[in-house]
Amino acid sequence: MDYYLDTEFSERPCTIDLISIALIREDGAAIYAESSEINEDLCNNWVKANVLPKRVLSRKDRTSRSAIKDQVLTFIGDDKPRFWGYFADYDWVVFCWLFGSMIDLPKGWPMYCNDLKQEMARLKIPKEMLPKQPGDEHNALADAIWIREAHHALRRVVGYDKMHEGTL
Repeated sequence: MDYYLDTEFSERPCTIDLISIALIREDGAAIYAESSEINEDLCNNWVKANVLPKRVLSRKDRTSRSAIKDQVLTFIGDDKPRFWGYFADYDWVVFCWLFGSMIDLPKGWPMYCNDLKQEMARLKIPKEMLPKQPGDEHNALADAIWIREAHHALRRVVGYDKMHEGTL
């Protein structure tokens, strides 16, 4: 089953700190969590202005990365997931770090995330062919919902059968 992944994070040299994560399953079920372990003082000014204000959970409802990992494992269960993101390189790294490292991902899970942006480049599809991103961009849940909608739109543009010749 397809899972649409987005994270918000703070990037510093040699590290990426998770702020929030959302996973939307193909059937529309979703999980969203915010890390209680982010040090806001270490975030750059852009993250402070554009990401931190878009968190929706109170401090008491934020949770550890270990608890987020458990939520992800429960959400996916025994499924063999296909992960999708948009400009997903850092999202994938911070997601894998929930489990330790990439080799610590659960058995049967891919060690990569399909990237809609890369597929668009491969297929020469302009972003204008996708739905407009919502005004709450940089909220992991809103962005994951948009990634799911964008994937569906890309499938319609390309044609479902043609998609399976590549990775769509």
